[in-house]
Amino acid sequence: MSNTKTALVISAHSADFVWRCGGAIALHQELGYYVTVLCLSYGERGESAKLWKQSGMSLEKVKSERKAEAEAAARALEVHDIQFLDCGDYPLELSEEQKFRVVDVIRDVQPNFMLSHSQYDPYNTDHMYTMKLSLEVRMIAQAWGHKPGQKVLGAPQLYLFEPHQTEQMGWKPDTFLDITSVWDKKRAAIECMEGQQHLWDYYTRVAQNRANHFRRNSGGQAGGRAAEYAEGFQSVFPRTVDEL
Repeated sequence: MSNTKTALVISAHSADFVWRCGGAIALHQELGYYVTVLCLSYGERGESAKLWKQSGMSLEKVKSERKAEAEAAARALEVHDIQFLDCGDYPLELSEEQKFRVVDVIRDVQPNFMLSHSQYDPYNTDHMYTMKLSLEVRMIAQAWGHKPGQKVLGAPQLYLFEPHQTEQMGWKPDTFLDITSVWDKKRAAIECMEGQQHLWDYYTRVAQNRANHFRRNSGGQAGGRAAEYAEGFQSVFPRTVDEL
């Protein structure tokens, strides 16, 4: 992958990447990036209520259903690679060995940028944990003394995607991405998440609202781009640019 632009999404549960950055994934795949999605869990305990309400359901069956949904969504978004660590959820906690597995993925992908959860989420501490984890494994992947001889990570930007119930999270977007051209792919991926059908239209409205912000911040009525759907992100690290 050394000559190919890459990106890495670290998703707490198997559906998070779809709602929160599916458009960014599809758009960057079209731009020639290899996007890897790493799902830390399937969301089998805490985000699969519809499946658990069915008679005869088991933990392994729920995992299988959620994995199949995520794989279908990944195909809709044309994801380069999707991986599942099966670390469990509610609560999500990784052992040192599992953390080093994530570091291995980061070093293998060598992402130009990374995407993960917001820093604060009192409704879902798995999300907060994943953001903290993303910073930790990014740091380890940069360490020359970790597995000497491996190619170390540079300094990819970490973008935090939009949480649910945004107003409660202290999340402040500084980047808006027009995903109008790939909206059909994102909507198709959303509809693969049959276990959380109640979120389909919610995240459609979020994308429409963020498009309004994109139009406003790209020039408004004085010449803003006519975006219909967009996603918002908050950058963690300073961005280095030659022009604004």
